[in-house]
Amino acid sequence: MNIVGHRYLYFGISLLLIVPGLIGLVLWGLPLAIDFTGGGYAELRFENGRIPPLEEVRALYAEFGVEDASPRTGGAGELLVRSGHLDGETNDLIVAALQERFGDDVTLLRFDSVGPTIGREVTGRAVWAIVAASLGIMLYIWYAFRGVSNAHRYGVSAILAMLHDLAVIFGMQAILSHYFGWEVDALFLTAVLTVAAFSVHDSIVVFDRIRENAARARRKTPYEETVNNSIVQTLARSINTQLTVFLTLLALVIWGGSTLRHFVVILMIGVLSGTYSSIFNAAPILVVWENEEWKTWFRRRGNAHAR
Repeated sequence: MNIVGHRYLYFGISLLLIVPGLIGLVLWGLPLAIDFTGGGYAELRFENGRIPPLEEVRALYAEFGVEDASPRTGGAGELLVRSGHLDGETNDLIVAALQERFGDDVTLLRFDSVGPTIGREVTGRAVWAIVAASLGIMLYIWYAFRGVSNAHRYGVSAILAMLHDLAVIFGMQAILSHYFGWEVDALFLTAVLTVAAFSVHDSIVVFDRIRENAARARRKTPYEETVNNSIVQTLARSINTQLTVFLTLLALVIWGGSTLRHFVVILMIGVLSGTYSSIFNAAPILVVWENEEWKTWFRRRGNAHAR
């Protein structure tokens, strides 16, 4: 398999994966959950499956002084209500009023209330967590490959592959938020950091094989050939490991319930993207860097303008 020889094809496929998500980010953005903005959030289930008109639900919340309630339908018989600050006592009164007014048993599946100060604090820590993880990964790879010439290239290539996966995740989140109403919450951040670790871990496995093969390779063996052989040798291991994780996550999506579904789906997307990037992006980036192929591209562009 000549994976490295077709690297620009795989780079193009990566763009096809990322661009729709970036367009979704620009058009729809990312709706933040109360973990980051503060406010109240309630998940209610109407046992008969008939959800009352949303305008009537909004009016009932207003009767209890909650003027900014935003109800929307969820799964079968489920009502999701986002509002400003709402305490648990008021929420219990509202649930009882819903039962009395609409003549149905209402089950409170989940209720969260976060103050605006805590929301801002969580947002700041989330950003710093992603930055700290990236720097830590970079330093670790630099140290692990300290005996290899241009060790920093391995770290930068792994980070670029990780950024590829994060771009895929955030783009898919924008699309899922638009069509399914899924918000960015603390579990989403957990999924992002987990996927980052998975992505870099798989890239390091390939890089380590490149280091071993480069040390044993004959002097005239092209670097591109060494990298490609290393990818092929670790291909089965990468696919088998990630497939095991993917099947486990798939079982959670099917039988794990609606509360975890958003988190698990993001993990599944990240695992697929991380497997792809570690095989088709991370190591080929090393080859592009080793060959300094951007110089050839700029030279061709210059010659074309000269004509």
